[in-house]
Amino acid sequence: MSIRVLLVDDHGVVRSGLSRLIRDQPDIEVVGEAKDAAAAVDLAERLQPDIVVLDIGLPGESGLQAIPKIQRACSGCRILMLTMYAGPAYLREAIERGARGYVVKEYAFEELISAIHTIHNGDTYYKAPFEQPPVPLPVPEADPQAVDGISERELQVLVLVAWGYTSRQIADRINLSIKTIEGYRSRGMDKIGARSRADVVRWASTHGWLDPTRPLPGAAGEAVAGEEGLKRA
Repeated sequence: MSIRVLLVDDHGVVRSGLSRLIRDQPDIEVVGEAKDAAAAVDLAERLQPDIVVLDIGLPGESGLQAIPKIQRACSGCRILMLTMYAGPAYLREAIERGARGYVVKEYAFEELISAIHTIHNGDTYYKAPFEQPPVPLPVPEADPQAVDGISERELQVLVLVAWGYTSRQIADRINLSIKTIEGYRSRGMDKIGARSRADVVRWASTHGWLDPTRPLPGAAGEAVAGEEGLKRA
């Protein structure tokens, strides 16, 4: 039986190209196309596809906002994000909202078919040009706070820095001033011996904080990109 795919992208040329790529596969078929979130939810409910290939930058509601609505309309659907947005914060929010895969469009023709097969088989699939690969990393037995002697707030700020957030975005996210965030960032970096963001990324990776399935410190259940991420989407 073929894997049934719903394509969601606001650009007809993109949908046409993806459709041609998929239709060359003997075991995958495109059962519908949508150009916005509302149409995607409607088609997902009516067609009950196996995979929804979903863009983030849609008119009206973003693809990120549409994820839970599509899942309610089609409980068996697995969602694969295919987007131009390469920031790790987008990846993390997509996963927290329920997406099973994330592919940046520049890799679409090399990775899309593999991603569809992988997700259909029950696994996850991520392909984006991050400084560190966005794959699950082992969670250390020791608490990073205990290891490096940093406070809970310093930990929260450093992890968000590692995920690519600016000081302004972090301030908006946790309702503190930019000056306060810069203070936590500076003290935290001093404690872990970091001189640059690249050092912070390496530290976060070592302690398992770049695992996209792991809740962020002090933010259990909270969407990572928040309203700022949705506005930029």
